[in-house]
Amino acid sequence: MDDPSRDIILAADSENLNHDIQRLAGLGASAIDLALIISFWGQWNVVVVLVAVGAGLALFNVLFLEWLARKTSRAVVEAVRMGINALGISVAGLATHWAPLVWVFVPYNMIWYFGLDRWVRPRMFLFLVAIDGVALSTGASPSLAVSFSLVGILGYLVSEKRVTLLRGTLTHAVRQREELQRAHQELQLLHQRAIEQERLSSLGLMAASVAHEINNPMSFVTSNLDAMLEELREGQDVAERVKEYVEDLLPATLDGVKRVNSIVSDLRRFSRGGFEGHVEYDFTAEVRTALRIARIQLGHVRVEQEVDEVGVVVGRPRQLVQVLVNLLVNAGQATPQGGLVRLTARREGDRVRV
Repeated sequence: MDDPSRDIILAADSENLNHDIQRLAGLGASAIDLALIISFWGQWNVVVVLVAVGAGLALFNVLFLEWLARKTSRAVVEAVRMGINALGISVAGLATHWAPLVWVFVPYNMIWYFGLDRWVRPRMFLFLVAIDGVALSTGASPSLAVSFSLVGILGYLVSEKRVTLLRGTLTHAVRQREELQRAHQELQLLHQRAIEQERLSSLGLMAASVAHEINNPMSFVTSNLDAMLEELREGQDVAERVKEYVEDLLPATLDGVKRVNSIVSDLRRFSRGGFEGHVEYDFTAEVRTALRIARIQLGHVRVEQEVDEVGVVVGRPRQLVQVLVNLLVNAGQATPQGGLVRLTARREGDRVRV
């Protein structure tokens, strides 16, 4: 996976995490606002201001900023959010004469306003300066301003470290996923190579068998053709000779040629690579093809066949032949001189047993 893809994944995961934090932070802010309302219960002017500020900030954060997030960057959204919250805290502070519960909003906001861009710390600084400036200029206690500002700064730094750790963990997880994908691709490649190697190995074992099988009928064909050519050249009893050829030699020669064609056809089908889809094929014919290909590896043993006429089935005939050839070759190699290899094939209901 390339760097842009990794950044997209990290950004998407960070965005999801940010939404979860926003929802949790909203619940915390509502709890603090409720505590403020209860503490000033009876001072209705203050209560009205607190309710209005709390409801306004909640609607602003849920509705407007979610809409703004779809239109612009997260950095812009966070800047607007901090500015509006600083305004809301200032209004609540003025209405309550900067009660200690109002100051709780300062570190609380700084803890969960983290972001992932380079303007996070400047936004924190402006947020703190704005609230402390309004508070100190309107008669707030300097000790409360300094105390809660320090708590906010320390809380923000801890939160920032946690975000950095989380981002590193997320990057490591993405990197591990990339490595797993590469390993999976390599395993697929090795599996394909193993299949190809098995086919080539089987072809190597069959080379001697094919040479032997082709040599016998071709020797017979060559001998017959040489004899026919020599006798035709001598010109003695040509008519009688031609009759003999028609009745005996030529049919035998043609049978030898057909055997060669059959062997070559079997070999070509066996060695063909590439994808093979499911097709209808004669199961019994493919079993006998495998037996012909593996014949040289079974020359030292007795081979018994009980192959029924299974009929047409659906599958991958080339793969079936390859599996059967491998099994027959293994059987030949594992069976001592004069031993027995038995091949049976029959239909059992909707299945075929070999």
